[in-house]
Amino acid sequence: MPAVRLTLLQLQLLLGMTVVWGINWPVMKYAVTHYTPLSFRFFCMLLGAFIMWGLAAAMKVSLRVPKALWGRMLWLCLPNMIGWHVFCVLAVKELSSGRAAILGYTMPVWTVLTGLLFKHPVGARGWIGLALAMVATLLLLSSEFNAIAGSPLGVLLMCIAAGSWGLGTTLIKRFPVDLHPLAFTHFMMWPTMAAMGTLAVVLEGLGPGHLPTTWPQIWPIVYNAVGVFAFAQVGWFTLAKSLPPVASSLSVMMIPVVGVMAGAFFLGEAPHWPDFAALGLILTAMVVVLLPRRTA
Repeated sequence: MPAVRLTLLQLQLLLGMTVVWGINWPVMKYAVTHYTPLSFRFFCMLLGAFIMWGLAAAMKVSLRVPKALWGRMLWLCLPNMIGWHVFCVLAVKELSSGRAAILGYTMPVWTVLTGLLFKHPVGARGWIGLALAMVATLLLLSSEFNAIAGSPLGVLLMCIAAGSWGLGTTLIKRFPVDLHPLAFTHFMMWPTMAAMGTLAVVLEGLGPGHLPTTWPQIWPIVYNAVGVFAFAQVGWFTLAKSLPPVASSLSVMMIPVVGVMAGAFFLGEAPHWPDFAALGLILTAMVVVLLPRRTA
């Protein structure tokens, strides 16, 4: 895979997503200690979808999706939104925010493996960047094996979420859809909400008496609706549609490092030397994959 040149907009999106999504890991952990996880995610998406509608109206962007694309969009929604968000929020309930972030961002491995099914080129840079990122992940996990062994369900759920996201990233490039990122994301929010809401009603008793009413329940929902869904999720689909799968997946590998650091700051999850070593490796992986070669 050749080096990828990022535009200024892509760099801005990447920086913003890294901060917003990184901080969101301890935010989610805080949220699911005060409210049931599926219901929490359902209300995040519901508010986020309406915010997207307002943004689209202000930007004069049509959210209409031609009926001919509905089938393809639903298939893309299954791994990219339903699989990732359902399993991710259930896993966060079982794991610390740092461990959940680390396991979630094994996603580039799954992107490469699923990409091989469609013969997507990886190349030397892609393999080197992937190897560096995975060494970083193992370093981050090195001091956590005993703790993780006590939460096998959380580990399994987070790995399923990461695998689903990796598959979805590959499918976006394999089956492209010519839609504005806001329309693309907004359409997929509704079937995801339907799945999340159904599970919340069945498993958590979501109903009129189960609505978020306290400040610890409400502010994480607002943060996720505005930051994660209206901004970061739209930004991610923008990158995933415009970059090769390996490049787009590796470009977000700084997020678990921010998640670990944010968990240390907000939740007292103290970082160790592997966290700082992983930071260097992930930065190197991003440089290898994303910076262009010098020409003669």
